[in-house]
Amino acid sequence: MFLLIPGSLVLGFLFSAELHRFVPYVPYLFAFVTLTMAIGCGVKQLAAVLRRPGVMVWTFVLTHVLSPLIAYGIGSLIFGSDSPYVVGLVLFTIIPLGVSTVLWVGMSGGSVPLMLAMVVIDSALSPFVVPAGLHLLFHTTVEADTMQMITDLLIIIVLPTVIGVGLHQLSGGRIQAAVQPYAAPLSKLCFVAVVALNAAAIAPQASALKGDLITIIPIAILLVGLCYAVGFFGAIPYRSREIQTTVSYASGMRNISLGTVLALGYFSPLAAVPVVLSILIQQPLATVHHYVLQKLYKPKAGAEQEGQVR
Repeated sequence: MFLLIPGSLVLGFLFSAELHRFVPYVPYLFAFVTLTMAIGCGVKQLAAVLRRPGVMVWTFVLTHVLSPLIAYGIGSLIFGSDSPYVVGLVLFTIIPLGVSTVLWVGMSGGSVPLMLAMVVIDSALSPFVVPAGLHLLFHTTVEADTMQMITDLLIIIVLPTVIGVGLHQLSGGRIQAAVQPYAAPLSKLCFVAVVALNAAAIAPQASALKGDLITIIPIAILLVGLCYAVGFFGAIPYRSREIQTTVSYASGMRNISLGTVLALGYFSPLAAVPVVLSILIQQPLATVHHYVLQKLYKPKAGAEQEGQVR
């Protein structure tokens, strides 16, 4: 994945004209990734997560309160509080958690049930959270297509999760071992395709804004890196690798499609630059984060997953 994700981004940009017609298939590719993760979850696991919402609430505080304040502070310090770049940096931190976190959390030893629950709840709240957050900091009104957002949420997360959990229950948990040799590599290929297609969708806008890239790239890298760090260090009190892994990915990654739509549809091109860049940067940094986590938490033979969701 460390090579495939940056490589797929490059291919998406280089062949954007050829790949652009396949962009409408992204939700269905994402749905397969979610289904692959969900078949490893039972009703009891999801119920345990929902009965103890403390981790979810704390994650939302880290991602949608602390991270936007950090983005606002960095942007104001460098560009001035009135700069459209600051709006873009803050917008990246306010948009809901990314669906792709489910795959990274599953690969890195985090809690897939917790991540699925957080993505669903955060996405459902986003029509209220995004406009409110931007209005509080910038007195800016944003109107989002709520019905389209709900439709995408149903296709990408809710339905695949219901089907996956249902299959898990009907098979007594045996289905995961049966399909894993085929489903796991196929889901990774689907995810790589998603990254390439999103790069292809963003390529025309990124190309038009290339004059601003040199200015904002280092700041976007810093912000995304800080978002991962906020989740990683913010979850230390739980003393659980599983929770720390989950919260750090949740904090570092945002919804690709929604972020791009909001940035390009409701703000100036200058405000869109940090969002588009941050969305592209979050995937390569996810591979770096995965590598760091594997070094920090070397798996032990026969060791059980540590920690419970508090």
